[in-house]
Amino acid sequence: MEGILVNLPKHLPLLFNGLQETLYMVGVSLVAAAIVGVPLGVLVVVTEDGHILKQRWLNLLLGGVINVGRSIPFIILMVAIIPFTRAVVGTSIGTSAAIVPLGVAAIPFLARVTESSLKEVDPGVIEAARAMGASRVEIIFKVLIPESLGSLILGLTITTISLVGYSAMAGAIGGGGLGDLAIRYGYQRFRGDIMLETVVILVLMVQAMQWVGSRLAKRVTHK
Repeated sequence: MEGILVNLPKHLPLLFNGLQETLYMVGVSLVAAAIVGVPLGVLVVVTEDGHILKQRWLNLLLGGVINVGRSIPFIILMVAIIPFTRAVVGTSIGTSAAIVPLGVAAIPFLARVTESSLKEVDPGVIEAARAMGASRVEIIFKVLIPESLGSLILGLTITTISLVGYSAMAGAIGGGGLGDLAIRYGYQRFRGDIMLETVVILVLMVQAMQWVGSRLAKRVTHK
């Protein structure tokens, strides 16, 4: 432990840079996934039988696409979509390149999280809104989403934490971030101190994200 504390100042630039890259990857991929995944989850819910936009064929199609996306392990997905990654960012190596598979992997996960959150809304509230003449768009944006906002925030928190784990895995193929630091400097150079330091940072990062997410969800949840 004393050796780790003595060498820590030397590692700080590496650790800080790895932390920055991890936060960048997770933040951008989360935003990209939310732009696609949340509307996808909403569509899955509202196109179910008996809901406001009943479309059985569309519901089955979207559900199938989400299931396929969730069935592919992340390490395989990263390799499988290398041509797509190159087409988007011009390379398949580096921090920016890792964002593409991270975002793609998070979309179906976040869609299912959104679906689960919206299904917690009391059907009676939806029926009351319909009886009052609310349009379908108003039901989505003024009933479904506000009523499930606390659960959605918790779902986004879970997705963010999952992306932290995925970003560490992306380091195995040169994706940058703390995962890349742990592999190149910790594992390949037999530096257990660097490996331990990256693990500690990842644990603290996840704990902070969970705390913030839980606090926000508690604040917005309707009592």
